Amino acid sequence: MITIKTKEEIEVLKEGGKILAEVLNEVSKLAKPGVSAGFLNMKAKEMILARGAEPSFEGYKPSFSKKPYPAAICASLNEVVVHGLPSEGLILKEGDILKIDIGVKYKNLFTDAAITVGIGEISEEKQKLINTTCHALELAIAEVKPENHIGDIGYAIENYAKNRGFEVIKTLVGHGVGYSVHEEPNIPNYGKEGDGLELRAGMILALEPMVTLKSGEIKQSKDGFGYETADGSISAHFEHTVAVIKDGCLVLTK
Repeated sequence: MITIKTKEEIEVLKEGGKILAEVLNEVSKLAKPGVSAGFLNMKAKEMILARGAEPSFEGYKPSFSKKPYPAAICASLNEVVVHGLPSEGLILKEGDILKIDIGVKYKNLFTDAAITVGIGEISEEKQKLINTTCHALELAIAEVKPENHIGDIGYAIENYAKNRGFEVIKTLVGHGVGYSVHEEPNIPNYGKEGDGLELRAGMILALEPMVTLKSGEIKQSKDGFGYETADGSISAHFEHTVAVIKDGCLVLTK
């Protein structure tokens, strides 16, 4: 079921999104060679709680998972696309790229955002992948307006990524958000212009382009939570929570 949020709820989501943006920015600055993903998780949780919010991923059990997620953030390294566990044993190295995904619950409403950061000096190819995925998110946001369609968002993402020489992950999607961590509708990172559900004011969407160097095929990680590229190629992921409003789009997680 597609839910429509009120103006008052969107204002609360904006407050929660601001908290999330601040935490994501601060945690990304801590991601350096020699730092563990477990340390990033600990700091993120501290920051979220200090701002009067809660980490929404910790303890969350989606329908496709056998057990609840045990951490405040997802820390997905290199070939891991999403949902990577931030363990103490996962130590960042020079040249890695790390996807940090955080969810926040604030006044019983949920926001979701992600960023990809290079660890130390990274290759030109990796930087191009990061830049492409980040700009694909900007293009997706530009398609969010009443009477546009889900397919317009997916088309913008895939068309740009392919033109830059990359592939999108097709089996992982963006989603609705707000009353819970995941809601309808699904928002694929591919599509046809004018296809799919029509957007309406009051929808809250988590847009999240996921782009890879080579094949878009994925497999589940050995930890049972993460998803990684089947061929081991590097991936990038960016995400914002946005509101469809009368005049177009409001980015909530900035």
